[in-house]
Amino acid sequence: MKKLSARRRHPLAAFVVLLLALAATGGLYTAFAPADKAQAEETAQSLAIEEGKKLYAVGCSSCHGTGGQGSSDGPSLVGVGSAAVDFQVGTGRMPLQQPGAQAPRKKVIYTQAEIDQMAAYIASLGAGPTTPTAKQYSPEGADIANGGTLFRNNCAQCHNFTGEGGALTNGKYAPDLTDVSPKHIYEAMQTGPQNMPSFPDTVLPEQEKKDVVAYLQTVNSDKSENPGGLKLGGIGPVAEGLFAWIFGLGTLIAVAIWVAARTAKAKKS
Repeated sequence: MKKLSARRRHPLAAFVVLLLALAATGGLYTAFAPADKAQAEETAQSLAIEEGKKLYAVGCSSCHGTGGQGSSDGPSLVGVGSAAVDFQVGTGRMPLQQPGAQAPRKKVIYTQAEIDQMAAYIASLGAGPTTPTAKQYSPEGADIANGGTLFRNNCAQCHNFTGEGGALTNGKYAPDLTDVSPKHIYEAMQTGPQNMPSFPDTVLPEQEKKDVVAYLQTVNSDKSENPGGLKLGGIGPVAEGLFAWIFGLGTLIAVAIWVAARTAKAKKS
């Protein structure tokens, strides 16, 4: 009887076993949960690529080739990255309406989800600039003064000092940037669309791109003051001086002619 009593389990033994089982289950979850999450993300990315491939086949392959290799009607998209797709399709420049000196901005025909899917497919063809995150183009922490200096040194020659655009050669032009979203401005610097040179991070670091975006947002906002009055496209003193000469001097000449005519008429009478 004493031997049987020695083998009798403690009343808390079952509870301890239950706790150990729960702990083991939690450990297994901790070990396998990240793998499950990574697998889910990989599956979602694969689905996005497949859907993007379908959209590409319908809307883009006739010019850029069935595999993005390019053709006589459109350049290769291998290595352009997701940022180029997000910019070109997100601003309505692509699909191209008709051949010309430059693809104009027009109404966007795809949803952002569809654009993301096409971007995922193009990105799978070869490494390239990736679509920026909101943190990258947010004005928070940006140096607006430095952005203005960078913009005047690198961009004003075509877009003029306040980003209002300007004419180039052979029907090409630098577009107006006053109503372009910060994300698309950042992507344009990454990818160099149309006639614009690209500014990768090795040339213009991420922080400096942020500074440029913040400058354009500030100088073209409704709160921006212009103490000089009518800015005449933001071109600068040349345009203002030309305006003064043409209209100011023209008005003075017209008044002088009118006075001379009245004087001559008075002498005759």
